[in-house]
Amino acid sequence: MSPPPLPRWLGLAGLLPQLAALAIVLSGDRAHHFQALTLAYAYAALILSFLGGLWWGLAARAEAPPAWLWVAAVVPSLVALASAVPWSEGRPWPGPSLIVLGVALIAALGVDWRLARARLAPDWWLALRVPLSLGLGLVTLAIAAFG
Repeated sequence: MSPPPLPRWLGLAGLLPQLAALAIVLSGDRAHHFQALTLAYAYAALILSFLGGLWWGLAARAEAPPAWLWVAAVVPSLVALASAVPWSEGRPWPGPSLIVLGVALIAALGVDWRLARARLAPDWWLALRVPLSLGLGLVTLAIAAFG
């Protein structure tokens, strides 16, 4: 089943900031290179946390949500925060943090799959989440690789 048009188009538009950061990184524009890396990091961390909020909302609206869903809903924000530790300590950043976030965005599909299987998400959930999580996760990993 296809997602409704508005969430589909808004979701796809949500890939644009990360694609713009990748374009800047690949362009060789040294004047904006670090800015593109930091904004790509912030955006990936923000969206990862947003996913946790989506899952929390799905748990809150369910009659009897499974306990794992409440736990899963807070993990993305904790991962996003932990990915900032290297920066706060002056260690190499943002490359390793971008890798953590890219992998986490892709791994989030496991939760989305369980939500769909448990019928806690709309029928079209995976049709929306798969391209968005793969897209943002892979673009974030590309920024880490080429940054």
